[in-house]
Amino acid sequence: MRSMLLRLPAAGRRWYQGPGHGPPAARRSVRTVDLRSDTVTRPNSAMRAAMASARVGDDVYGEDPTPNELQSRAAKLFGMEAALFVPTGTMGNLISVMCHCRERGAELIVGDQAHIHLFEQGGSAQIAGIYSSVIKNLPDGTFDLNEVEANIRRDYPDPHITRTSLICLENTQNVKGGRVLPLSFLQEVRDLADTYSLPIHMDGARLMNAAIALGVQASEILQHCDSVCMCLSKGLGAPVGSIIGGRKDFIEQALRLRKVLGGGMRQAGVLAAAGLISISDMVERLEEDHRNTRKFAQGIKMYATPFCEVDVDAVETNILLFTINNSRISPEEFCNKMAEVTEEEVSVMGHGVQVLMLPIHGHTLRAVWHLDVSEEDTNLALGKLQFVIRKLEQQ
Repeated sequence: MRSMLLRLPAAGRRWYQGPGHGPPAARRSVRTVDLRSDTVTRPNSAMRAAMASARVGDDVYGEDPTPNELQSRAAKLFGMEAALFVPTGTMGNLISVMCHCRERGAELIVGDQAHIHLFEQGGSAQIAGIYSSVIKNLPDGTFDLNEVEANIRRDYPDPHITRTSLICLENTQNVKGGRVLPLSFLQEVRDLADTYSLPIHMDGARLMNAAIALGVQASEILQHCDSVCMCLSKGLGAPVGSIIGGRKDFIEQALRLRKVLGGGMRQAGVLAAAGLISISDMVERLEEDHRNTRKFAQGIKMYATPFCEVDVDAVETNILLFTINNSRISPEEFCNKMAEVTEEEVSVMGHGVQVLMLPIHGHTLRAVWHLDVSEEDTNLALGKLQFVIRKLEQQ
């Protein structure tokens, strides 16, 4: 959830000031475990080397060989005819929606907890004049298809009625805790969409997390969709960029829209080179993130119950949601406790651990695992959790 990055607890901001801040003992040995988002990942040495040596040209003229290669390989990964490299997932989703909804006043159907609906500034309405019909997301990220069907406009072209033009899915579902949409659900959505001749767009920012969790190729998920936008700069570790996939004519239109939205990049190969590393070398390791996420969830259940509550069975990928069940401390205050490093902590544990997480709504916190958080980091974060819980219980 990109907007959440603005809500870093005060303690987290203080400790990011660098060496020389905080208690003297804490400064001697502090490890930061940043669980705010998988967008905080940093390009590894292989990516940096590939970026430094990338072949480049003018991508607006179609002459940059590196994004061309990335797009070709992404299309094969998706099982789609073509693909397009874009600067951001927000732009990629907006372009996709605009390609499917060709007229202002058209309508898309989207989940009420979807990133497209909540965290992309209403771009489809603000920029493209496209109206959203919002369907309630269920706890597992799916929605009731009877509700979807009831919201499809069947009276068009009655001049009073807008035209339903698109169904949007999100996989994995961020706000619901990285839930993976079942293949059976995707087939049911496809069948419904075909009944009304509607296309399906998937916000697949974390598509490869879903593929790893299901044990299938991305193309098996996307066979049910007409288009996708996959992020390269989350768990896949690239510094910048997303990839749109779809039919050849869809991508030709997407290329035009990318230009008018300011996404035409020139020597884009410097960035696309990192994306090639992402899709070739960084996919299989996502299982490590999923395993570490489950380990921390199990630790919450073991060490922090009943102070904290977590549904371990709902942890399917790299996103963990848990709640604070104690009125003595707010989620924001709990995040501050996890982020601060005190003299006592260093004295008792022999080191300081700064764990950064985000309060998202109500009493719920979010923590996200990624390539910069190892199993060792996860163990350190669990140690910090136990320390914080003990201190709170002593109050």
